Amino acid sequence: MKKYVALFLVSIIGGFVGSYLFHNREATLASEKPQFTSLEDKNDSPQAQYINQLSASGSPTEFSDDGDFIEASKISTQSVVYIKNISEQTYRMSFMDMFFYDGGDRTAQTISSGSGVIFTSDGYIVSNNHVVEDADKLEVIIGKDTYDAKLIGTDPSTDISVLKIEANNLKAIPLGSSKNLQVGEGVIAVGNPFNLTSTVTSGIVSAKARALNIVKDKFPIESFIQTDAAINPGNSGGALVNRKGELVGINTAILSRTGSYAGYGFAIPVDIVKKVVDDLIKYGEVQKAIMGVEVTDLTQDISKRLDLNVKSLEGVLVTNVNTGFAANQVGIKEEDVLLSIDGTAINSKAEYDELISYRSPGDRVTVKWKSGSKVIEKALTLTNREGTTNIVKKELFTSEYLGADLEEVSKVEQDLYKIDNGVKITKLYSGGLLGKLGLEPGLIITYINDYKIDNPQKLANVLSKVRGRVRIEGVSKSGTKGYYTFYLR
Repeated sequence: MKKYVALFLVSIIGGFVGSYLFHNREATLASEKPQFTSLEDKNDSPQAQYINQLSASGSPTEFSDDGDFIEASKISTQSVVYIKNISEQTYRMSFMDMFFYDGGDRTAQTISSGSGVIFTSDGYIVSNNHVVEDADKLEVIIGKDTYDAKLIGTDPSTDISVLKIEANNLKAIPLGSSKNLQVGEGVIAVGNPFNLTSTVTSGIVSAKARALNIVKDKFPIESFIQTDAAINPGNSGGALVNRKGELVGINTAILSRTGSYAGYGFAIPVDIVKKVVDDLIKYGEVQKAIMGVEVTDLTQDISKRLDLNVKSLEGVLVTNVNTGFAANQVGIKEEDVLLSIDGTAINSKAEYDELISYRSPGDRVTVKWKSGSKVIEKALTLTNREGTTNIVKKELFTSEYLGADLEEVSKVEQDLYKIDNGVKITKLYSGGLLGKLGLEPGLIITYINDYKIDNPQKLANVLSKVRGRVRIEGVSKSGTKGYYTFYLR
């Protein structure tokens, strides 16, 4: 009887969790505009290298302009692999389970799949972050061979992941340049849609530097290549290649009302991929360059409201400046307009994000901006998220009791959310306290009752001792400040 009373209390706590006080700041009505569908087949579905190793794959063949992609297909299909994401899902017991089931939490295996691209002959594979997310086990299938894969690293801000398999003499894909890719240029998409392996579709580059607001990260980098080459669920992580058979992008998303291809596919530019992949292999963490500003696209309405008088709306509007970072130090202010970086004009947030994504902390760049009626040009040094030029290494604290990976919040995030401290939940494991309480990855915990949380060990210590009514304050993944309340026995 005591067991059932305890389980009943757990169920009641779950009810309280369901009424947590974080709220979305805005909602999107699916009936009003198309939905973005990630390229995962969840029913039976979910990949750097050192670039100089790729030269061994040889020079790609030149093709005529008649749209014949036969040779490009032969080259690229050898380098695109099938990825299986295997995970164990834990299901909470329902009220009825308390009386008819006595086996603890229920578990079930979920298998999802996606695509990947061989970047190096010795087994580094690149794919999307969302293809490998939450995996307990990853498998890479090349032809009839299946390999266990080790996850080297992920970058949610670009939706890139890197895997490693124990294999040699693989067919690494030749790399092209997304910077030189032209709108109207012919491309093919290679992947495994709907579990159909080695599928090739053709089309053209419809647009560049598209921002879709689909990357689930606080600092997303979105500057997608848009193509009308057919892309469907299961193509995630596959290759977008040019007529030479060179990789120009990693397929990531589609714009569709139905979840299937509707004429709009999107890929991460290969020049962004190269930087991310190289960093993940060398450091296990992407060395992101930070200027210390947030920007938005400049529109006629914004220009008129702020009386900017910006000719032809060139540039991007500065909406926030991080204290103590490079932009702040050279005098860039909110409502200034960034015009160029190292002489390259910026006309959208996507273009700004892409230009910065090529850089590393410590790089020196020249920035031109308009402040009032003045046009100013100065050099500045880009930093990392802590405001220094040191190599950043991911330092995770794992707590078995909490069932979570935790990390301290970076300086740039503290400035962005106007907080002085905090610990972020980066991953949850089944059976831990935080998962049972209904907390989610991405939540930044700042206070528990009156205890200031400024490092992961303190968070674990406080939650292991506190009892009775518990109030957890913080910032949600969407950036909303709020709190949860629980009762712990």
